[in-house]
Amino acid sequence: MSKECPFCHTSLDEYVIETSLTYAKRDLYPVSRGHTLIIPKRHIATFFEATEQEREELINALETAKRSLQKKFNPDGFNIGINEGAASGQTVMHLHIHLIPRYKGDMEKPEGGVRGCIPEKQKY
Repeated sequence: MSKECPFCHTSLDEYVIETSLTYAKRDLYPVSRGHTLIIPKRHIATFFEATEQEREELINALETAKRSLQKKFNPDGFNIGINEGAASGQTVMHLHIHLIPRYKGDMEKPEGGVRGCIPEKQKY
């Protein structure tokens, strides 16, 4: 646990899902309605540091969050992403998976999806 890490000090009332090793909460700066973060309880920076059991629970929580978002917001699709390291844009050095609901018309040309992290590479 890190004293400065916001994900190590999340209030239980923010949890939308909880397992023994993970939790999910809504993103404080959402890209879209329902943007959710899936987070291991143990303070680790990257997906590759997670144990096999943590990875399994992260994926199960991701699936549970997707089903919940489908019922609540009825999105047309999803982006799933993990930023690893400062060069990728990671600002909180505690692993978290972004589950971003997508809606028809939320951007003019969504083709290329996550490739848009480098805008000139999105279209190919």
